Formats: sequence, C-alpha cells, structure tokens
Amino acid sequence: MTAVQGTAVDIPTEDGIADAYLVHPGDETPRPAVLLYQDAFGLRPHLKSMADRLAEAGYTVLVPNVFYRHGRAPVVELPEFIDPHERPEIFEKVGPLLMSLTPDLVERDAGAYLRWLAESPFVADGPVAITGYCLGARLALYTAGAYPDRVAAAAGFHGGRLATDDPDSPHLTAEHITAEVYFGHADQDSSLPEEQIKRFEDALTAAGVRHRCEVYAGAQHGYTQADTSSYNAEADERHWVALLDLLDRTF
Repeated sequence: MTAVQGTAVDIPTEDGIADAYLVHPGDETPRPAVLLYQDAFGLRPHLKSMADRLAEAGYTVLVPNVFYRHGRAPVVELPEFIDPHERPEIFEKVGPLLMSLTPDLVERDAGAYLRWLAESPFVADGPVAITGYCLGARLALYTAGAYPDRVAAAAGFHGGRLATDDPDSPHLTAEHITAEVYFGHADQDSSLPEEQIKRFEDALTAAGVRHRCEVYAGAQHGYTQADTSSYNAEADERHWVALLDLLDRTF
C-alpha cells in the first residue's frame, strides 16, 4: 500500500478562499488529479479517508469545502455518526447551504479548483477526473459540462435530482460533456425516481457521451458514507471497483 501525505490547503476563488484537503502519494511524484466533491454534510474525516484511499491507488486528490462562503469546514457541526432521523436539525442547517450553491457558483468555483490543480507540483500534466457523492454528483456534472477540455472522467454516486424539469437541471450539461461518465444510482432513493434515471441516461446517450449508469439494488441515498445511517458496505465496495476501473481507463 502506498504511503500518502495529506494536508490542509487554501484555494483562492473569485469569491474568497476555499479551504480544502489535498492528499497525494508520499514520493511526491506528480500524479493524475482527482477532484472529489463532497456530499451535503461537507468536508470531514470520512471524506478525507476516501481521498486517502484514492491517493493510495496512485492519485493526487483534492477535496474542497464547497460551502466555503459560509465558513471553513466544518461549516455545520456534525456528530461522529450522522443519522438524520435522530438528528433532523442537521438537515435544517444544511438545507440553506445547499440552496445557496447555484450552478453558476459551482462552475465559477470549479474553474478555481482546476486552475489550482494545474499549478500544483503534485499534479501531472493533463486532464483530471472527478468523483462526486450526493450533492457532489451534481457538481461533477456541472464541472464536466463547463470545462470539457479539463475533465476526462466524471463519476457520481447516489446523486439526487439529476434530471428534473428545472432549466438548470444537471442532465442538461450532457451536450457539453466530453468525459467518460459513470454513475451508480441508489434504488432506495426518493430524490432520484425511475423517470429521472431514464431521463438522465437518455440525455447522455443522445449527446453521445461515453457512459455507464447502474442501479445499486438495496442501496440508500448516501450508501458510500460510512459515518452515516445510509451506509451499505456491499454497495460501497462496488462503487470503489467501478471508480478505480474508470480511473484506470482514463489515466
């Protein structure tokens, strides 16, 4: 197993400073970059451990606090184990943060993250990959659509509201995406009903995007997040296999 080195970094954006976690193999050789987008609960120890696992596989990984406009992480204080049914006040605090992160802000911030990665001595020349969770799956699509020349692969897991009737629905980015796309949907996810799953894949197909979308049976929204009540170990390991396969094909 490759030893890794993780550190806190600050990324200048057009609207301030985004705090982030950067991790890379300890030999400091430039590696392909992976931009890891958080779920709704934000930058925290579990997401750092996920980034560490990717770095152990040979990648330089950046995990930005996408809610940086509201403060440094943790923006919302969280228990060690997150069970929204037991702690409904968590979503009451997180909800306004989600609503404030509009697609135009996402794309503006993504430009800053991608520029920072391009200038990092730990990142190899060339395009990057993205993996996103929950909210982050939407952010991955907005980023891949806005920066097609910079994003070679985009993965999303247990994303919600991917193909709505909204004029800025994430699936509408498909016509601009040149990356290979992989999405692992949760079948126990009220935020992504069957009709949205179909609309999302139809949009990718119509746009000629190389893609694979799979529905993980028995998985809930949040199945990769081991510090939450939605965690599903079998689905999580399936996600790692799919993600690492995508990265292997890309780099």
